[in-house]
Amino acid sequence: MNNARKNWFDKSNPYNQEYMTIDKIRNFCIIAHIDHGKSTLADRFLEYTEAIPKREMKDQILDDMELERERGITIKSHPIQMRYHSKNGEEYLLNLIDTPGHVDFTYEVSRSIAACEGALLLIDASQGIQAQTLSNLYLALENDLTIIPVINKIDIPNVDVERVKNQIKELIGIDCNEILFASGKFGIGISEIFEAVVNRIPPPKGNPDAPLKSLIFDSMFDSYRGVIVYVRIFDGILKEKDKIALFSNKKIYEVDEVGILQMKKKRLKQLNPGEVGYIIPGAKNLEDIKVGDTIFNANIPIKKPLGGHKEVKPMLFAGFYPVNSADYENLKNSLAKLKLNDSSIFYEPDSSDALGFGFRCGFLGLLHKEVIQQRLEREYNLEIITTIPNVKYLVYKKDNEKIYVDNPSHLPEIGMIQKIEEPYVKAQIITPVEYIGNVLKISKDRRGILEKTEYLDKGSVVLNVKFPFSEIIFDFYDKLKSVSKGYASFDYEYFNYQESELVKVDILINGIAVDALSLIIHKHKAYNWGKNICDKMKKIIPRQLYEVVIQAAVGSKVIARESIKPLRKNVTGKCYGGDVTRKRKLLEKQKFGKKRMKRLGKIDIPQEAFLIVYGA
Repeated sequence: MNNARKNWFDKSNPYNQEYMTIDKIRNFCIIAHIDHGKSTLADRFLEYTEAIPKREMKDQILDDMELERERGITIKSHPIQMRYHSKNGEEYLLNLIDTPGHVDFTYEVSRSIAACEGALLLIDASQGIQAQTLSNLYLALENDLTIIPVINKIDIPNVDVERVKNQIKELIGIDCNEILFASGKFGIGISEIFEAVVNRIPPPKGNPDAPLKSLIFDSMFDSYRGVIVYVRIFDGILKEKDKIALFSNKKIYEVDEVGILQMKKKRLKQLNPGEVGYIIPGAKNLEDIKVGDTIFNANIPIKKPLGGHKEVKPMLFAGFYPVNSADYENLKNSLAKLKLNDSSIFYEPDSSDALGFGFRCGFLGLLHKEVIQQRLEREYNLEIITTIPNVKYLVYKKDNEKIYVDNPSHLPEIGMIQKIEEPYVKAQIITPVEYIGNVLKISKDRRGILEKTEYLDKGSVVLNVKFPFSEIIFDFYDKLKSVSKGYASFDYEYFNYQESELVKVDILINGIAVDALSLIIHKHKAYNWGKNICDKMKKIIPRQLYEVVIQAAVGSKVIARESIKPLRKNVTGKCYGGDVTRKRKLLEKQKFGKKRMKRLGKIDIPQEAFLIVYGA
């Protein structure tokens, strides 16, 4: 290891900094479909550049969240800085951002792309181009990023590399000689990728003498230091003790610390144009820091913010309620901290007759919701009950008023509604040709409308299908994988609102509607859903001393019913002979008592009851 590399790891002086000229900086991200090997390839990058000592190296080292390692997926984008000695004798500063691949976390990818000039488009040699590959590619092209295609996992036996090369050529129109080959598992092709990064991706542009312009592309909360903001410097220089302001709200802060993002944050004196790093602004109000905002020097105002950052709105809504009502404030503070780390979360106070006070939360998809729920439970030690996920509906009332409804309990009475519109998405399904019939069948069952069919090659087809979003949020992806034997891939983006025949299904327990179990569904599916829910509720709710009646109703019309028989004591056991009227009197007395208990009794509904719709 040479002297320059030794200085890079020297922790004795927190201000030890070797400044790199802007033409030697490269900012790039890795984009791909889920499970195409992004994190494994990033591990090899860090090993090759010795950015991490060997004794600290482990698999998926950038996936530092427990959930990421458990599920084997990237949830958060992870920036890290490396130094690379090129074959031309020059040293380069490389800022890598490893991005998620699941469709629910496309927002993370868009934020990373806004901070980069280039992207490695990673494609699995055994699977070829998948739906999320296309989505991320188009996102990168919209931001004018230089694309370097890399075929990964070439070590797998019997892979058809030529087929994947032809797919890439048809898709991008790139010369096959520009396609790189790699194996993240065995470290094949790493030096070729680095050479392509320094030679093909342009250096960032920026003027150190211009007014400060810096993009917030991510943030996190530290229990000891408060808000930590990840930034990309476009113009100007950002130093400690500088007075900075946010363009969105013009609030002013004094910078406590600046630095770069290695495996451990390294404190420096300043950040220069083109660099990616972190700052600690000493922000006290968690909601003031917004991802995508522009930072500028408070003494030198700017007229326009930096562009290129897409605002994403949540499409899936569910209620989060603490099991213990005393945890309400803790839940509120925990959501605020998580929002710093994931600004696509939406939440607002809500209340339920069945569950008490909580929050109505918005998410990008079902996996996104599950991840946030598990993070709240693990990182903040909260016990949470969640309600049935719903999308946001547009309701036109007869008095010409338009309202958005993301909670079924807020839906107006049927007589007041003129029409209801629901959100639709445009989906891309890539599947082998032999499974087209199966895929089209489940698409039709979910009210999908086939719009266009395109062939990637002789063996693969892209189906462009329009879906109501509510039809794909539960188990559509699992069913798609099942009918295609795991080969089909799926990606979607929001399209618009369209009118549908929708009704509200209420679940009644002994005649009382449980608002947390209500849902809005298509008219033709209401009976099946209602019947399935009643069947499953019957198995979940424990028997009481009186009969429990479970009903599904649309308006005042009951469409399904189940009963849970009461626990019964043998009150006639003490009668040994005598007239039969003695037994009848005891049974009538018991019947009267059970009616009274039913009228006054309260049923405790287990948490599983609020989740049964997933399998309904």
